[in-house]
Amino acid sequence: MSESDSRTTRYSQVYEELRTLLLSGGYEPNTRLTEADLTTRFTVSRGTIRSVLVRLAQEGYVTSEVNRGVRTRSFTLAEAADILEARETLEAALAGKAAERATDREIAELRSTLERMEAAQATGDQIAYSRGNRTFHQQVKAAAHQATLARTYDTLLYPLVMRQYRNISAQHPRAGSLAEHRAILLAIITRNPEAAAAAMRHHVGSARRALLLDRGRA
Repeated sequence: MSESDSRTTRYSQVYEELRTLLLSGGYEPNTRLTEADLTTRFTVSRGTIRSVLVRLAQEGYVTSEVNRGVRTRSFTLAEAADILEARETLEAALAGKAAERATDREIAELRSTLERMEAAQATGDQIAYSRGNRTFHQQVKAAAHQATLARTYDTLLYPLVMRQYRNISAQHPRAGSLAEHRAILLAIITRNPEAAAAAMRHHVGSARRALLLDRGRA
């Protein structure tokens, strides 16, 4: 591998690692990110970190302002609502396509995920339920076989909004969440695109309203 290829590979690795950190809540909202700290953390040059931060700023994961430097995103309530509403629309469309296009194997995988979620709720394992929930939504997206919708969905900063606005003291999973997932799966199994889209819209919309209402009362 040439020196140029090595630099490109390391840049890509650092980009993915820092992006994952941001999405997983490794930094609080509005945290200042300094080149010095990041070069030490990732053992790369300042030039590499600078390039990574420029890309992350372009994609909306961080902000870059004169005299304030680079900071992790912090969303206003209106910005958060916009992102969550976009998620609702996109996921409803993906669920509708999944009802049309999901393979038997993909449906079996969705069934298996839902069974794990049911077991997690029965035992009160919130972490396992959350993991199953994320998997279920990713599986619906994959089963839609709609690359343009999927790419658009992947650009949403929904995980960052969740990290900022989720009320960790609230009941989890949310009341009705499991039944909503069952309704989505049933519509996909029965090949009913309209019902699948409506069930997903109701599910994501309920989560959105609960999230923002909880934050508004805080």
